[in-house]
Amino acid sequence: MSEITPFEHPMVEQVAVTDGTRTLLVVRERVADRASAEPSLPHQVSSGELDRARALVEQWPADYVLVETASGVPCRVTAGPGGIAPLYVAHDTKSLHGSWDMADLARHAGGLSPREVARLLIYRPRYSAETVFRGIHRVTERATAIYGGHLYLRYPEPVLHSGPRELAPDADVLGAFVEAMDDALDVRPLDSTETVLHLTGGFDSGTVGTRLAERHPGQFSTAALLIAGPGREHQIRRRAEIIKALPFAGPDHLIDAMEHPPLSPECARVRGEMISPYEEPLHRPFTRLTEALANHGARVVVTGLGGDEMVALSQAEYPHKSMGEISDALPWIGDQARSALEFADEGIAPPAAVNSMTLLSLETTAPVLMRAGIWPVHPFADPGMVQLGEWLPMHWRELKQLQRRRLAALGLSPDVTESRERESFAEVVQHSLTTIARPLFARMLHDSSPLFDEQLVDPDGLRKAVRRLAEEPYREDGDAQLLEVLDLHFAATAFL
Repeated sequence: MSEITPFEHPMVEQVAVTDGTRTLLVVRERVADRASAEPSLPHQVSSGELDRARALVEQWPADYVLVETASGVPCRVTAGPGGIAPLYVAHDTKSLHGSWDMADLARHAGGLSPREVARLLIYRPRYSAETVFRGIHRVTERATAIYGGHLYLRYPEPVLHSGPRELAPDADVLGAFVEAMDDALDVRPLDSTETVLHLTGGFDSGTVGTRLAERHPGQFSTAALLIAGPGREHQIRRRAEIIKALPFAGPDHLIDAMEHPPLSPECARVRGEMISPYEEPLHRPFTRLTEALANHGARVVVTGLGGDEMVALSQAEYPHKSMGEISDALPWIGDQARSALEFADEGIAPPAAVNSMTLLSLETTAPVLMRAGIWPVHPFADPGMVQLGEWLPMHWRELKQLQRRRLAALGLSPDVTESRERESFAEVVQHSLTTIARPLFARMLHDSSPLFDEQLVDPDGLRKAVRRLAEEPYREDGDAQLLEVLDLHFAATAFL
């Protein structure tokens, strides 16, 4: 017996049609100014009408998942282009299983993938069908999982991209930016349900949040995690100025990340719950903020995710370290992981409309929010916003000049627009690793780990790194990656 349970949410709808032989089920984001589809049994249509319905699926202006079944042919599951929620699949000899929550597929996890673990250990993830667990696969954007007793994952054709263009003398870059932002925001009916703006005080969430406050005065409240370290007071001051300058609604939901740090005893990972290794690294504070928003009645969160990639510099403009250079500085990388890094760029998904790092970032965010009944919206991940960023000359992208100038145009002070303070959770991670993590590493080294068993993490190298962490000054570049070791250890232990 087949069973499909769509995610129930005011921002999501489902449509099903059948011609008696073939059936299409589409679960998709609702679109503004269109009547919401009423869930029901599949509508009976003619064969031609079903063909037309299938052709229209890919023209939907928001994200979706399509399931196609027919008598005597393989089932097909296709992901939409947005990557708003992850889609993982696994199979056995009789059934195809899929979910946005990897824990639902845990019984299909058949060991660890050296290449994928290695990518995560050095903080260089790749967007692909491969996941940390053999037997569990990611259906990447526009990809199709085809199942008829065996599983085949088919990548889509690559999306073509262009580079920076020369601006006309009278080019209104900020006007084009605002227009692209409005287009991205207007796709979904944000004003129809309780929506909160993730307003960190940074340039990306600040740009999106202020635009929504301009257009919908007094309608949307705000939320943020407070960082630690030198940037904390500056974050508080910048947020206060932004909130005072524009008509946001109350309350302002603030959670201090230092009061709910990663790896604390309350953290779901530490408690042994099945938390995907792709979920938010700062799982405990992010979960705590999400719980607070859900308790307030929030059903939608608008973020600034994707802003970094929209204005990112290319490899030619700003060369990055190779994977080998990174792994050389991490003594705990095991022999199997180090060998696998040679093939780290193989098998990755083709270019999408949205940057692959943005798609991976969306994947970290969605499961925590969705468990709480909250749908994420990421305007910077809109293809129109992405294309605008590609076209801009480097001087508009470097140091986020686009976002800075937009905030300056709103009359915000240089304290907000010219900030050189880093907005980062580095000090929160440092606190967790230098205090809370010590007994966790000790237990891992004493009890062993699947990461040791498969030579992905070298226990002697890890032991030296943990000792250095306790006896010498903390180094962000080289020590912070130890958080990923624990996150992967907890995931491997729980799933396997």
